[in-house]
Amino acid sequence: MTGRAHPGVDAYIEPLPDWQRSICEELREIVWAVDPDIEETIKRTVQPYFVLEGNVCALLATKDHVNLFLYDPTVSDPMGVINQGHGNATGRAIQVYEHDEIDRDAVSAILAEIVDHNRRGGWRRLAKQ
Repeated sequence: MTGRAHPGVDAYIEPLPDWQRSICEELREIVWAVDPDIEETIKRTVQPYFVLEGNVCALLATKDHVNLFLYDPTVSDPMGVINQGHGNATGRAIQVYEHDEIDRDAVSAILAEIVDHNRRGGWRRLAKQ
């Protein structure tokens, strides 16, 4: 990857099956392209998180898909790519299965909106206004 890569995130992605590794790498590239200030970190011992003035998103590889957790339940989704957690009070997720094509533009727009919300104090603060 690049100098932005966190060794813990590399260590999380590297042993995954090829299809999950590919999905995680593509999602990682999308996140990085959204904003040059997004940083990678590890939370909860091994969980890859992407942060900028708060959590933006996180990766989790499961048995049959990869979750991209989105830490903003107020984010818009005009293309309908968010497919999990619509009733969740703190976030939602995009589940990507082995043969799914990732809508890069839709995911980028969602992540950019989360970053914008974070830079303006976070979705909780904005929801109170």
